[in-house]
Amino acid sequence: MKVAVLNYSGSVGKTIVASHLLAPRMNHAPIFAVETTNETAADLGLDIDQLRGEQFGKLFRDLLRLHDAIVDVGASNIEDFLSAMTRYEGAYEEIDFFVLPVIGTGKAQRETIKTITALVNLGVAPERIRVLFNRVQSDVEEEFLPVLTYASKTGDFVANAQALVYENEVFELLADARTSIADVLADQTDYRSLLRQADHADTARITHLTNRHALRALAKPVDRQLNIAFAALFEE
Repeated sequence: MKVAVLNYSGSVGKTIVASHLLAPRMNHAPIFAVETTNETAADLGLDIDQLRGEQFGKLFRDLLRLHDAIVDVGASNIEDFLSAMTRYEGAYEEIDFFVLPVIGTGKAQRETIKTITALVNLGVAPERIRVLFNRVQSDVEEEFLPVLTYASKTGDFVANAQALVYENEVFELLADARTSIADVLADQTDYRSLLRQADHADTARITHLTNRHALRALAKPVDRQLNIAFAALFEE
């Protein structure tokens, strides 16, 4: 599966979606960051191939040879990315799904609709445009009414209210630690035992051990919720 994560709106969590939701569930697909100014998966400690929007030709050739890939398109590069895509006839056919993370602000929802319109104008079929509701506080239908209403009215894209990621501090902690949920869960260290054995005068070590244990405790339920979100996002 090849997925592009994009939105005209910035700060909607595209890189987190690519790194923590998609990559671990797509055979650890390579991530291509089309970005020049903002955070990429490299800032989260992942290996990526970073490009600018006008370098679409290289990306297109890479996509042709891959079975799985994630393209994380930064808001600063989306215009160049979409413009370049029009120069290669049928280029959008190399991408199976266009995933648009959206948060609950009015601006983000308006710009998400703008992105959907741009993709439809390119010729992308509705079933290949998927919205992911990100940083959800409690209720998708209350927080994202404009997007859901537009989906119902136009049928231009898929908006499954179960395709959601709740607001959670774990993503900021993961970024600070430059690690991933998968790496946290793979770590079998018994931090409780280490805390009992540690010299409590060593505050730096105590802080490190407690942070790692807390991170794992947060990561486990979030990982389960991401499994549900991934299944809902690509549900037929």
